[in-house]
Amino acid sequence: MADFWFGKRVLITGGTGFIGSWLVKSLIKNGSKVTLLVRDLHPNVFFSLKQNQLFPKNIVIGDLSNYDLVTRIFNEYEIEACFHLAAQAIVGVANQSPLSTFTSNIKGTWNLLEAARNSKTLDRMIVASSDKAYGEPIEVPIPESHPLLASHPYDASKACEEILAKTYYHSYGLPIAISRCSNIYGGGDLNFSRIIPDIIRSILLDKQPIIRSDGKSIREYLYISDVISGYLSLGKNLSQKNVKGEAFNFGASNPISVIELVNKLLRITEKNNLKPKIMNKTSNEIKIQYLSSKKAKNILNWYPKTSLDDGLKQTFEWYRDNLNLWSS
Repeated sequence: MADFWFGKRVLITGGTGFIGSWLVKSLIKNGSKVTLLVRDLHPNVFFSLKQNQLFPKNIVIGDLSNYDLVTRIFNEYEIEACFHLAAQAIVGVANQSPLSTFTSNIKGTWNLLEAARNSKTLDRMIVASSDKAYGEPIEVPIPESHPLLASHPYDASKACEEILAKTYYHSYGLPIAISRCSNIYGGGDLNFSRIIPDIIRSILLDKQPIIRSDGKSIREYLYISDVISGYLSLGKNLSQKNVKGEAFNFGASNPISVIELVNKLLRITEKNNLKPKIMNKTSNEIKIQYLSSKKAKNILNWYPKTSLDDGLKQTFEWYRDNLNLWSS
């Protein structure tokens, strides 16, 4: 895997986010020449923390809505591979502000695809979708053949991204593949509206954990290093006919309810005295959702390597060591 990415000129959108920063770290370790398109540089992004000082040489400040800028990046840096991770990814924000979510996630994607279409050097592109694009599932675990039934703003924006990506593959032959990941967790996620970092922060501050939903929703949770190995494997194999133009699920095969997840975290951290408070105040959430990853296993030889218990332990240790950076 490392040999393939050595020397590759890679563009990452969303590279200062949780997933993107892990991808940046991995690609730079593998010897890739990484370029980031960044809308804003925040002081506490994961990849800039002291223990992870792996900086890409090329950081372009700008927005995906600027087509001329995106085109210049592909041409000036002679981009060979692109990972499109940039998105407004918080479901609650999408429900409150659908227009800005659609502008960011959909318009940004079509600008990127059009610039990629006109690139003379690009030979592979990964578009990060989500399990949310499936909407309310007809069957579980959800296979890639399941229709995209998105019915809420964030879910719909990811389904639209996929339609655009497949349009550019079928109409223009753009070498593209789509990833659909289940809920992703790990150290460095600074979006505390997500269940795992929020609960861990409560535990570390010795506060009662708050569950905003009814706690009964069932999800699966994929550790960040397994996500990155999935992205890199998908990118590496994109020249194969049975990969190009296809969508791939990446899931952990560990469906669990939210309340069970919280209780597991409390046991792992030996904080059983902190009883969770269930608020039951969320809306527009799918009750049961987890993926079949057979396609990724059969074609990409990809398997998740981190158990939920081990992943939660590693994640807790990361926040324990770094919470003081943003606990205020």
